[in-house]
Amino acid sequence: MGDYSLLTLSSFHLSLRTYLGIIFVILYLTACSKQPAYEEPIVTDSDVVVDISALRPDIPKFYTYRYLDKKISFFVIKTNGKALSFLDACMSCYHAKKGYAFEDGYFVCRACSVRVPMEDIEKGFGSCHPIAIGGSVKDNKYVIPLRVLQEAADKF
Repeated sequence: MGDYSLLTLSSFHLSLRTYLGIIFVILYLTACSKQPAYEEPIVTDSDVVVDISALRPDIPKFYTYRYLDKKISFFVIKTNGKALSFLDACMSCYHAKKGYAFEDGYFVCRACSVRVPMEDIEKGFGSCHPIAIGGSVKDNKYVIPLRVLQEAADKF
């Protein structure tokens, strides 16, 4: 009978170890696969509105707009006297849903590690670069039509 209890304890131990291993793998994969969520932008009936005066020169401000169970992340940057906007998604790596980090003047793709210098952001060289989205300046506000972000939902 002593052998039976050791076998049961040993089987339970293996099951617990396996169970904990599966939980660890699930937590690791979900933690590493999610794109960051950012501050929600100001939303009007038909637009997202960003106050340009609140933007620091050459430093992107990231936002996340929620639409139909999607978190559509984008950033606005003020550079060379103008405001520009881009999806937080790479032209070739968007399927990885990791977006970009901004480090020391470079946009770094979290999926493939390609580094895009801030001064080249508007040019969009190569296949790995942020996807430009249309917007316009009105009364010191940068305005992005909601339909532009909604049409980009497939990238998220």
